[in-house]
Amino acid sequence: MIYELRLSEIVAQMTGATVECAYATEGEGLKLGSKFLDLSVDLSSAFAQECPPISYYRIVMREPAILRQLAAKPGTVLSVGDRLALFSTDPDEPIDQAPTRAVRFTLAGILRHEGMWSGSQE
Repeated sequence: MIYELRLSEIVAQMTGATVECAYATEGEGLKLGSKFLDLSVDLSSAFAQECPPISYYRIVMREPAILRQLAAKPGTVLSVGDRLALFSTDPDEPIDQAPTRAVRFTLAGILRHEGMWSGSQE
């Protein structure tokens, strides 16, 4: 079975997010609870403040799946609705077919950490 992950709206005012960390590589089997990606959401265009309103989030797998295609690497800026990844239940399953459904995941708010892409740009 083919699953997909698209960037969903995390905060009502967001238009996109930046991929900060990728914890998996194509072909890797992920299990329930595996870290997948860290994202940052910058709302500075929606809210004027002295410090930029940036929040950080981690995508964690809620079901086992094999990462078949990672559409975004650290530093990639995505819009809401953009595809982040394709997954399958079988490592040899062709991925040129339409996804059956979205992969099950959970989203957690996290603190900024040293391994993030934006930290390497300072």
